[in-house]
Amino acid sequence: MLTTPVFAIGMTGLPAYFVTLAAGSGLESATGLAHVLLSTALTTVLILVALSYRRRLAGACPRCGHQHTGGHDAPLVHPGATTASPRTRKLAYLLMCGMLPWAGVKTIWTLGGDALGITAEKWKESNSGGSDGAKALAVAGIDVTVLAGGLGFFLVIGLMYPWGQVFPRWTPALSGRRVPRLLPLIPAWLTGFGLSVYGVFLVIYAPLAALGVLPAPELDTDLGATLSGTLWLAAFGGSAFGGLGFALLAAARSYAARTHPVCATVRRAPDRLEAP
Repeated sequence: MLTTPVFAIGMTGLPAYFVTLAAGSGLESATGLAHVLLSTALTTVLILVALSYRRRLAGACPRCGHQHTGGHDAPLVHPGATTASPRTRKLAYLLMCGMLPWAGVKTIWTLGGDALGITAEKWKESNSGGSDGAKALAVAGIDVTVLAGGLGFFLVIGLMYPWGQVFPRWTPALSGRRVPRLLPLIPAWLTGFGLSVYGVFLVIYAPLAALGVLPAPELDTDLGATLSGTLWLAAFGGSAFGGLGFALLAAARSYAARTHPVCATVRRAPDRLEAP
């Protein structure tokens, strides 16, 4: 289990690869992506093994985590759809507010304004090699990374409200069906972990670099970027990535607890359970 943090650090680059591929910018390194995916798979397996082992040591069912009589092959009973606690919702919304400065700067550039010492023209020139989809979004005033952040926001909301547990009416083919539990949890955990680690790094790095404790970042001379503007952008990025990452983890933790199935032999309040 001591190797789990090593593999977990190796999976922190997964969100960056996802945004790059979603933007149609191509794959910079197939080997790097394979390494990240392998680290992600190994981290997941190790965590599941550790969880099962811990439950067995506690004398609980390795599948549902509760103590009950009988075997571990009883049907699983799933709780009904519920909303996250007010505390979790307030925390998630507060954390997601960290996206506003970063998204605001990117939106200013796409709309033709200047920010942090960088003109819109220079920023557009630096992104001229992007995909056609990214260019079309930029024309409409939408940065592709801001759009990716919006998808993360959508995932956080889904994790906190009942429509993330039962498909709503606006999904005609699936309306009323129970959402597979791992469908939102896996992307939330994987993306949330990588974003939170990267965000914390940027938030710590920006002020330390400004004070000269850490080396200053290399400036993009083509953009005409200044040191102060670059460090402010790093701080905004850290606030955005870290805020969204921790919001995903908080919402996923609540979702996992609220949707945790138990074996049918466990005695629970009947109004909290429904047949799978």
